[in-house]
Amino acid sequence: MLRWMTCFAGLLLLTLCLQARAQAQKPPAFQLSLQRTPEALYLSGRMELSPEQVVEEALLKSVPLYFVWQADVYRERWYWTDRRITSVTRTLRLAYQPLTRRWRVSLSNDAGVNAGGAGLQYALHQNYDSLADALAGVARVTRWKISDAARLPVDEIHHVEFAFRLDLTLLPRPFQIGVGNQREWNIEVRDRIKVPTRIEPERAPPTTGVDAVELPASASASATADAEAAAPALAPTR
Repeated sequence: MLRWMTCFAGLLLLTLCLQARAQAQKPPAFQLSLQRTPEALYLSGRMELSPEQVVEEALLKSVPLYFVWQADVYRERWYWTDRRITSVTRTLRLAYQPLTRRWRVSLSNDAGVNAGGAGLQYALHQNYDSLADALAGVARVTRWKISDAARLPVDEIHHVEFAFRLDLTLLPRPFQIGVGNQREWNIEVRDRIKVPTRIEPERAPPTTGVDAVELPASASASATADAEAAAPALAPTR
């Protein structure tokens, strides 16, 4: 009996390790970098998203999906656990619009998502002609400010723990039942990167006036659901 329980525990541990390894596996195309300036620490990244067919079918049925970028900055300490200095998140809502047959990505920097996806406040919207372009917009960020430089002394060592995931808790309540146990819905990428010690000169701000947002130039910007102007930059919600 004891021998059987030992074998079972070993198999269970191996299964958990394989699952954790699968969750941490990076997509084929994945880039992540940090830029440290006299003013702030910026994160830029892009990856390739290839959701399963069941996920695309849900989108075509007008079920919105919520993708979350998260970056935690830590100060390393040899005498104790690392101390978290800052934590920032940004949520992107991807939805299909059947009437116009277009895809819409909405950006929210609101961290208080306890009320679910319906409680998020969106600052920016972007419309796309295809799902591939919309996914490229969701999976890319440019010069995202994750910390002020004043919080990162040059004589200390810091690192960033990064996470990108499909947040199933923000889906409509009836749709959440049973989804969490399906492998097809498990979209998550994690990484850890050292904060560079070299301080680069501050660059000029983006011409669009939008901080840390870069989306494909082929897409057209829109400020409201009814107005879709063919411009390459995002427009703030009015």
